[in-house]
Amino acid sequence: MTLKEFFGKLTSKILWVNLLAMFLLIVAIAVGTWIALDRYTMHGVEITVPNVKGMRIADARRALERQGLAPVVTDSGYNKTLPSGTVLEQTPVNDSQVKPGREIYLTINTTRTPTLPMPDIADNSSMREAEARLKAMGFKLTPPEYIEGERDWVYGVKFRGRNLFGGDRVPIDAELTLQVGSGSFGDDSLYVDSYAAIPAADGFDEGGQEDSASDEYGN
Repeated sequence: MTLKEFFGKLTSKILWVNLLAMFLLIVAIAVGTWIALDRYTMHGVEITVPNVKGMRIADARRALERQGLAPVVTDSGYNKTLPSGTVLEQTPVNDSQVKPGREIYLTINTTRTPTLPMPDIADNSSMREAEARLKAMGFKLTPPEYIEGERDWVYGVKFRGRNLFGGDRVPIDAELTLQVGSGSFGDDSLYVDSYAAIPAADGFDEGGQEDSASDEYGN
C-alpha cells in the first residue's frame, strides 16, 4: 500500500462514519449503565427510620412497612418491666437515613423468663462467697435461713421453699434463700465436763479426793 492510498483511507467517509457510530454506542452504554445504577441504588432517595422501640411487634411491623422498610426479628432479650413481644432494640436506630426497602433488625422482649444454671455452692462456700457469686449472676437474695452448723457456711439454697442443687435451671429474676450455719450444733446441755461424766471410783469422791470413810476403817 502506498502512502497516498493510506491517507486516502484515513479520509474515507466510511471510516469516519464507523468511528462516529462506535463513539455513540460507547456513550449510549455509559449513559444506560449510569441510569440503571442510579435507579437500582435509588440515589438521592432516602427514608427516615421511625422509632419503634417500646412498640408491640405487630405495631412496629406496620409502622416500618408503611415507610417502605422491611422489619426483621433477629434476636430476643428480657426486660421484666415490659410486656412480652415488645421491641427492645432496632438497627439502624431511629432517625437514620436509609434507602427504601432497607431491612430494619429488631430485638424483641422474650415471652419466657430466661433461666440460668444454679452453681454448685451448697456445702461448698461461705455465705460471703455465695452471695457475691449469686448477685453477680443477677439473682436476688432474701434474708438467710439459719440452721445448725458451722457459722456462716452455706449448707443449701432454696427457691420458693424448694432446695436447689448444682445445675438446676432457675429464672434470672428468682429470689433465693441461703441456708447458713448459725454456729450452733444442737443442745449445748448435752456437752458436759468430761470429769463430771465419769462415775466416782470406789474410795474417791467426784473431785478425786480419798473418801473419808476409807480412812475410818484404815483402808
